[in-house]
Amino acid sequence: MSGEEYVRMRTLQVVVLVVFGVIAARLCYLQLFDTKYAELAKANALRREVLYPPRGEVYDRNGEFLVQSRECYDLMVVSRDIDRRGFDTALLCSVTGIPREKLEKELRNAAAYPRAPRMIANYISKEDKLRFDECNFRGFYTVYRTARQYPRKVGGNLLGYVGEVNSSMLRRYPEYRPGEYVGVSGVESAYESELRGRKGVRIREIDTHGAIKGSYMNGRYDTVPEPGKYIVCTIDARLQLFAEELMRGKVGAAVAIEPATGEILMMVSSPTYDPDELVGRERGNHYVEMMNNKRHPLFNRAVSAKYPPGSTFKLVQGLIGLQEGVLRPSDRHPCREGYQVGRLSMKCHEHASPVDLRYAVSTSCNAYFCYVFRDILDNPKYGGAKNGFDVWREYVESFGFGRKLGSDFLNEGNGYVPDRAFYDRRYRGSWNSLTVLSLAIGQGELGCTPLQMANLAAIVANRGYYYIPHIVKRVEGRDSLDRRFYERHYTKVDPKYFEPIVEGMWSSVNRDGTSWRARIEGQDVCGKTGTAQNPRGRDHSTFLSFAPRNNPRIAVSVYVENGGFGASAALPIASLIEEYYLTDTVRRPELVEQVKSMNIYYPAYDR
Repeated sequence: MSGEEYVRMRTLQVVVLVVFGVIAARLCYLQLFDTKYAELAKANALRREVLYPPRGEVYDRNGEFLVQSRECYDLMVVSRDIDRRGFDTALLCSVTGIPREKLEKELRNAAAYPRAPRMIANYISKEDKLRFDECNFRGFYTVYRTARQYPRKVGGNLLGYVGEVNSSMLRRYPEYRPGEYVGVSGVESAYESELRGRKGVRIREIDTHGAIKGSYMNGRYDTVPEPGKYIVCTIDARLQLFAEELMRGKVGAAVAIEPATGEILMMVSSPTYDPDELVGRERGNHYVEMMNNKRHPLFNRAVSAKYPPGSTFKLVQGLIGLQEGVLRPSDRHPCREGYQVGRLSMKCHEHASPVDLRYAVSTSCNAYFCYVFRDILDNPKYGGAKNGFDVWREYVESFGFGRKLGSDFLNEGNGYVPDRAFYDRRYRGSWNSLTVLSLAIGQGELGCTPLQMANLAAIVANRGYYYIPHIVKRVEGRDSLDRRFYERHYTKVDPKYFEPIVEGMWSSVNRDGTSWRARIEGQDVCGKTGTAQNPRGRDHSTFLSFAPRNNPRIAVSVYVENGGFGASAALPIASLIEEYYLTDTVRRPELVEQVKSMNIYYPAYDR
């Protein structure tokens, strides 16, 4: 044998050995490691059914149901098990209420994966499920689910809704599978991990025709679903319903907080929606309608909208001035229907002049707080208005403005407080206290959420501190909530400086001020009106208040877009909310009817 023939023979031997080695390795892998074919073999004889737990229910602070779970079913199909000759499409549609077009479409989709279970329809009622069971449709079966229902039909925005997981949610929640449900907004989303429970599984043996023979291994490998935990909300359902009725026909928000705990007693975003509309087979149609609604009922204005606070922000200016030593309660400033320096003018309504701090708060004097604001920024110890502005901004942030408060709402907004860099860019570094004077009365670039404004009312009620506002009071199985909800957060203003401001707010309601319509017999209400200028239409109406003056039980902020003066729309709504909460009744039925008859939908929303 020549050398060349020898090389060829050896090469052929190596190739043959390599081929046999690859085949042997593959066989070894399939036998010892790869479970794919074993699973496929099992699938011919076993069916794994996911058992979904009932979602946790939600109560109000008094133990009344806000959200319940009702029994319903998903209709599933395994395409290869359908009895093609005996299958009655019309009967199945009649029994389950599924449109024929939808059923045929889903069956075509299921045929692409004949061995895999596929959902045909959801929200099958218990009654339809019983009729379905009587018909014994081969290849079809039902899976127990629960759907949400809302006995009070309130709190759509704050409670949120449940929807089918999408691709982004699947990335965030890897434990979910397509077709499953998850909390999308509000409490449902923020407390998803507590409400959802834990899935179980049931394994059944089936014959070659898809008929169930029984439980696999007597249920040895089955697991029982674990129900979701119930949640007790901080809100009062009756107060929530009353506030939603008052806010109907308006765009805006109303928030009430218990100052001693930070618990949210009521939160309304208007317009709102009936939460039952986002449950069931018509959910998609209702969702599209809401998305196309120019008034945006799905947008929670109470925690996400950014509004100019208007004159309610004068309380903050007065407190900063007192702490900084540039203001004493007895200091008097003139007001000749406004504040004027050169060609710059800030108008004010007619009232007595000059005024001290108490009277300035009571009558909401613009000129007074322009003087105070400029004294803060131009304080000589800071060497210029820009440095003084930095100090002012630190104070404002300590009141919870310009940042998230840290509530248990995932979509909580920051609001906005401009910084020095913002004005340096806008005015190319050339600006002073007069340039930003609109901030003195809560205008200009300031933006606050209604939740932040209600928190301001709670801060003044507490004389200098707040608890982070939160919507959940208790979770089943927990001794307490996150510790952050029990910690006091202090402003940079000493408690002693709050008394003159409280005196002014009390006088505004009970003596000689703009808030006189908020008076409630025997309740010592303190309040502050606000009219926020709106360059695109009628001014916004806002009002914040707390009561009683000592040991306050409720702090309220109401904001009505295009509502005009603070005393016109926001004040009566806030006053009625306080009266209902404090006295458990309303003694001014004529005011209730007047408020309910207000339709302040601005035409811009209809264009």
